[in-house]
Amino acid sequence: MSETKPVSLLLVDDEATLREPLAEYLAGQGFAVREADSAAVARSRLIDSRPDLVLLDVMMPGEDGLSLCRHLIETGGPPVILLTARGEATDRIVGLEMGADDYVAKPFEPRELVARIRSVLRRATTNGSAVASGDLGYEFEGWQLDPLKRKLTDPQGVAVPLSTAEFRMLRAFLDHPREVLDRDRLLDMVQGREAHLFDRAVDNQVSRLRRKIEADTRDPQLIQTVRGGGYCLAADVRRTGPVR
Repeated sequence: MSETKPVSLLLVDDEATLREPLAEYLAGQGFAVREADSAAVARSRLIDSRPDLVLLDVMMPGEDGLSLCRHLIETGGPPVILLTARGEATDRIVGLEMGADDYVAKPFEPRELVARIRSVLRRATTNGSAVASGDLGYEFEGWQLDPLKRKLTDPQGVAVPLSTAEFRMLRAFLDHPREVLDRDRLLDMVQGREAHLFDRAVDNQVSRLRRKIEADTRDPQLIQTVRGGGYCLAADVRRTGPVR
């Protein structure tokens, strides 16, 4: 009988006095943890193998955590939880608007961080797996989305990379075609904890998604803005077999 592979984490923090004991604690909770003391080291670790989740300190010398977070999101990397020591909300807001999955403010209780990790992973698994009824995919206006592989292809069959946040946003629209979704509802579906504090996150994520699927972002035909209401996917959606 094969053993279940442990969840892999990449912990990126330049402060060894926090990183090393936290890595030891997380390993004791059953996670496979690799460490990086800078964004440069983290990038090399990511080339070696993709973790299931990245714990990313915001304030680091050299390339900061927000810059690395942006890279991970733009390249469709793993889920990201930001670790921030700042008292103000600026870093958290910017990180959530980018598409980070959660944040934890230092100092934090390690048990709370473990709970956040498991919550983000559950959400990623739920959003990243196809529905039970035949692992169906989606087709709309010639576009296809395979939710099991998280693979989006355009009408010409070209793969279009999606960040975690963009995938969740598109999935929410595809599950509710031609239905007006206000910001609060979209935040509940795609962002999770405390996202209601950051309404701009929805507008920014919709803008990024439009850049991926709209022919002209100045005149969007698929994801339309409903004045005073929110957004609506103005397309019929057909459930299909998984995209190959």
